[in-house]
Amino acid sequence: MNKYNNLLKEVISEATNINIPVSINIDPNVIINTRAKGRFGQCKKHNEQYSIEISEHLTQAEEKHIKETLAHEILHTCPNCMNHGRQWKLYAMIMNNKYNYDISRTNSCENMGITDPNIEQ
Repeated sequence: MNKYNNLLKEVISEATNINIPVSINIDPNVIINTRAKGRFGQCKKHNEQYSIEISEHLTQAEEKHIKETLAHEILHTCPNCMNHGRQWKLYAMIMNNKYNYDISRTNSCENMGITDPNIEQ
């Protein structure tokens, strides 16, 4: 099991430990997306199975930021949370308060402490 799969498992456990109803149908293997430049993560739903992707660029970030992104994505697996609506925001706030996270709808490379892949170096 790689580092990101372990982090996903930790974040799922954190959410379930505080009764956030994340799906039990989350693929335990995090996909590293080598092409994504405009997002840090993505939750995809196919039938009743969810998969979580993170951008390869996010792998440069500190572990806390990776976990926040994974948490952001697993919250989309909760009932009525495939968007960033009221229920998703409530669960994000609960996780932020409990685990000192900064889960939000959007984030920036600057906040994550990583190089922006869209800017020529």
